[in-house]
Parts: sequence; C-alpha cells; structure tokens
Amino acid sequence: MHLAELAPAPAPQRETVFHGLAVCVIAAAAAAWLSEHYHFPIILLGLLIGLSLSFVAKDPRSHMGLDFASRTCLRFGVVLLGLQVTFGQIGSLGPQPFAALLAIMTVTFLAGIAGAKLVGESRYTGILAGGATAICGASAAMALYGIIGRERLSQSQFAITLVVVSLASALAMSLYPILAEYLDLTDSQAGFLIGASIHDVAQAIGGGYAFSASAGSYATIVKLSRVALLAPVVILTGLAIGSAQSKGDDPIWKRLALPWFIVAFFAVVLANSMVQVPADLRDAALNGSKGLLLIAVIATAMRSRLDLLMETGLKPAIPVTIATLVSFVASLASAYLIS
Repeated sequence: MHLAELAPAPAPQRETVFHGLAVCVIAAAAAAWLSEHYHFPIILLGLLIGLSLSFVAKDPRSHMGLDFASRTCLRFGVVLLGLQVTFGQIGSLGPQPFAALLAIMTVTFLAGIAGAKLVGESRYTGILAGGATAICGASAAMALYGIIGRERLSQSQFAITLVVVSLASALAMSLYPILAEYLDLTDSQAGFLIGASIHDVAQAIGGGYAFSASAGSYATIVKLSRVALLAPVVILTGLAIGSAQSKGDDPIWKRLALPWFIVAFFAVVLANSMVQVPADLRDAALNGSKGLLLIAVIATAMRSRLDLLMETGLKPAIPVTIATLVSFVASLASAYLIS
C-alpha cells in the first residue's frame, strides 16, 4: 500500500475511436460468420450481438468509437446504397405500377403512425416504423432515426423497431413466395407483391427469385424503386418534424437543409444513372454498404440500455406489425389490379 501511494498515477488514456469501433467490427464479423453458416438474417444477428455487448458502452473509452460507428458508418453505408439504383430502373417500372407503389408506401407509412397512436406511442415511433416498413427496412430506419434524433426517441425503442423490422422481413421472405404460389399469382404479380412489401433489399430480391427467375427480376426493379425514394421520404420527414436541434419557428430555408449523406445518396443515384458502373464495383459497393450498416446497427444496439428496453416492452413492435400487414394487403391488391 505504501509503494502504491508513492507510485506515480498512470497517465490517463486518450479517448480515440479505436476501442469502440474495434468491438463493433469484431461483432460484425461474428454476425457475418453466424449468418453464413446458419442462414439467419445478418442484421438481426448484429442487433442481438450488440445488445449482448451493451456492457461495453459503460466504459467511457468506447464512446467515441461507438458514436463514430453509429453515425459515420451509417451515413457512408446509405451513400453506397445509391450505387444499386438508377432512374432508368424506376422508369422501366411504368407509370401505373409506380403510382401503385407510391400509394402502397404512403398507406404503409400512415399505418405505422396510426399503429403508434393506437398503442399510445409517440408519433416518432410511428414515423420510424412506417418509414422502415415502407422503404427498405433497417437502412431506412437508420436514416430516419438520424432525422428524428435520440432526443426524441430513445435508442431502446429504436432497437426494438429494428429487431421487429428484421424479423418481419425474414418471415416475409419465407412466407410470401409460398402465399403467392398458393394464390396462383403470375410471375409479374408475385414479383410486384414481393418487391413492394418485403422490407430488406436482399430478402426482397431473394424472395422474388424463390418464386421464379422472372418474378425475381421484377421484384428487384420494384424494390430498388422503393430504395430510390429513400431521399424524398427523408426530405419530407425532415420538413414535417424538423431536426431534433431545430426550433418550431425556424424559417423554411433552414428546415430544408438536408443531411449531407442524403444529398450524397441522391448524387450517387444520379451519377449511377448517367455512367455505366462496372458490375464488380456495384457488388463491392453493396457489400460495403451492408457491412457499414451492420456496424452502425451493432453500435446502436450497444448504446441501448437494457433496463429501459425492459421497461419499454413490446409496444414499439406493434406499429411495425400493423404497417407490415397493411403493406402486404395493399401490395396484393395492387398486384391484382395492375396485372
């Protein structure tokens, strides 16, 4: 004890992004390995692993890295997603199917808000649930959460929404092709139903090809058209609710200021529409986008407080469930009408 008192105090360690980011990257690698070997949704695995590592966030040295992972990795992941979409793909859908897709996304978004109101949750929970279900699952949820902000919606509620969105998307990928065959849908009808209603991009495409090659091609076009509408939906949401830091009396020009990653996403889509991007580069960008979004999901889950998660309960899951059911019914009705 005497020697300990005489020994100089250890120099405080400088906080860097390494500690928190390294844990997220290792957790992402574990989620990828488990997903590949056990064929389980990778985003859902990342969420569960992140929640199990929530104790890491108690160490202040991890905070800078977790913030970097949950924000910067998310933003670059969304930007890279733009390389999967072109305006030509949207145009090839045709005016009637595109109008039907807009209607489906609108009623799905509103269903999420109505579902949140039904169970006494805030409108921000409904916006998150409806937007994630209407557009592209976890990617859209992360982008919308960047607009909503943790000041208005806790990370625990956000984590529950991500878990339910991932589960619903995985379940839909397995069930919708079977239901489409049972209902005796044509390839184009099944492709539209699957592309318009399944949340995650990869699972929507996989579900379409599980029905037939023709349905898979059509589901890909429909799904990527939904992804392209991520930027307009985030813009409209930002105009409607403002950023977490903005005041209610801010001028319209200030509320029109978009997050840089949404502007970059739109710019990448525009560039991808004007220049032929090699398939290898596009595939690499898709894998990079998935990896960055996975790291962001894990970091967000690690920052979630499990005690608040227990207090919140499953109420935030109900808006996602309602929005998913509405999306399926609206997509099925539209598939019959536009055939």
